[in-house]
Amino acid sequence: MIKYVTYKRVSTQEQGRSGLGLEAQSTDIQRYLEHSAEKPYKVIKEFVEVLSGSDDSRPELFKAVQLARKEKAILLVAKLDRLSRKVSYIATMMEDKTIQFKVAVLPQADNFQLHLYAILAEQERTFISQRTKAALQEAKARGIKLGGLRDSTANLNKARADKALIFAKSIENVVMPMVKQKMSLGAISRALNESGIHTAKENLWKPAQVSRVIERLLANPSVRSRKPQVISAKPR
Repeated sequence: MIKYVTYKRVSTQEQGRSGLGLEAQSTDIQRYLEHSAEKPYKVIKEFVEVLSGSDDSRPELFKAVQLARKEKAILLVAKLDRLSRKVSYIATMMEDKTIQFKVAVLPQADNFQLHLYAILAEQERTFISQRTKAALQEAKARGIKLGGLRDSTANLNKARADKALIFAKSIENVVMPMVKQKMSLGAISRALNESGIHTAKENLWKPAQVSRVIERLLANPSVRSRKPQVISAKPR
């Protein structure tokens, strides 16, 4: 019998947010067990942590790893970034011959692919942060006020639209190449989720949200000049 130890994590900020909550992780893990796990199997224990993924000193993860080692069980997480957001930590786990782990949303991925996913996700998160900061500085230089209360609904809506465009532009280099490849909205949302790139509110992507980002980008002059001739907008 194959034994599993499951580990789920949410940060303090992510608690209660749809998509990154414990319920969504439980769903991903259960789907893996039903469709991808070797039979028969048994989940011997579940561990839950409320702590940032950038902090590797996580007591519940330590307990989960220790139990998996002791029971020769597979450590199962919903997504790679639930284990850690650091490539170095993922690499260390892969090199440890005393522990085996699986990622529910990437059931067929081998160690090389998981390492590549971790590298790309960490790199893109860094790029997004840098592009967002640059866009905020540019907006500030133009006199756009993005924080605090507004004097009117119109101003509030304008501030929200500015924030939405800034975020859209921060992921332009990720989204638009997929649009040019005529990928569907559903395929793009899955690719973003599997890469650990989340929405502006740190939720998982849905086709409708991807569509709004694309619309904002194509309505922006700097992006419109590079507009692809054909866009696949039908979610699968």
